[in-house]
Amino acid sequence: MYITFEELRKIKHSLPTGSIKRIADDMQLDEQTVRNYFGANKYDEHGELVEKHVQPGPQGGYVELTDTRILEHAKKILAEQESPTEVN
Repeated sequence: MYITFEELRKIKHSLPTGSIKRIADDMQLDEQTVRNYFGANKYDEHGELVEKHVQPGPQGGYVELTDTRILEHAKKILAEQESPTEVN
């Protein structure tokens, strides 16, 4: 899947507070790995490399995501935020 770097960052910045931790916990990943997926470049002993490749271009370039599970989880959180379910 291809997405612009700008769009990927916009999704990350639209997530509610705590979403990175939620994604990491739900997917059994380190939080830094999730941050790296969304454009951070901190690969210390905790942050793993993620399956993405950035190509130069407009809007920060194009990101090729070979594994979209983190992105799909983020979009699910955004959808929940847009249409919260009522609790009676």
